[in-house]
Amino acid sequence: MAHGHAMPQPVALPGVSKIIAVGSGKGGVGKTTVAVNLAIALSKLGQRVGLIDADIYGPNVPLMMGSSQSPKVGAGNIIEPNETHGLKTISIGYISPGDKPLVMRGPMLHQIIRQFLQQVNWGELDYLIVDLPPGTGDVVISLVQTVPLTGAVVVSTPSDVSLQDARKALEMFAQVNVEVLGIVENMSHFTCPHCHEVIDIFSKGGAERTAKQFNIPFLGSIELIPAIREGGDKGLPVALAGPKSPQATGFYDAAQKLMERAEAAAASARDVFEIS
Repeated sequence: MAHGHAMPQPVALPGVSKIIAVGSGKGGVGKTTVAVNLAIALSKLGQRVGLIDADIYGPNVPLMMGSSQSPKVGAGNIIEPNETHGLKTISIGYISPGDKPLVMRGPMLHQIIRQFLQQVNWGELDYLIVDLPPGTGDVVISLVQTVPLTGAVVVSTPSDVSLQDARKALEMFAQVNVEVLGIVENMSHFTCPHCHEVIDIFSKGGAERTAKQFNIPFLGSIELIPAIREGGDKGLPVALAGPKSPQATGFYDAAQKLMERAEAAAASARDVFEIS
């Protein structure tokens, strides 16, 4: 008879109501852009929001949030998250800034993810958004072993190549028993500013079709707009302009749908907990 080690049991974070992972099967689909703007949209919609940059090898949250200060460490090695644009954030990019890459293996990654969850003074939060690295690697396993996730959001472009990888991400979340609360189609289409013709640079509608095929909610499409990229590069994400801004509408629509799905998932998890 084989004697394996017991898997670590996830432990809820006190004061944190819902934890949402934002993932993608591949890089370059704008996953961090979506995570940051969704987090800001949730905050502007009245939620208390934290954001973890769990992309340890390519941390882009500091640039997109326009924040680079090192976090303060208090008594008991508790880290104070940076507060920017109304969000509490933590990133390896605040601790190890610059272009020097971090070279580390699985156990080190696991330790960092646990610290970002358990040793940061998150306080009372309605949502903790976790921006995952692309792909299906160690970080996701560390995350689900450490805390109970409310659910996940998968980001894809409409192209077949991106969707093929998004399906791998859906399968990964299924394997670790994390409910996918929805798919976001990023870089969905481009409207020519001169002739106003809609151009489907990366094809169109593929993520919505994938959502239907897998019976997963479709959270909406984000148009390919230069202002979205410019906002991220300047540390002023477009969602800061509020729900009435035409450039931010897609993020606010997706955030509203995500809130409905997350509330339902959290309620159903509470029911299961109470029954058991």
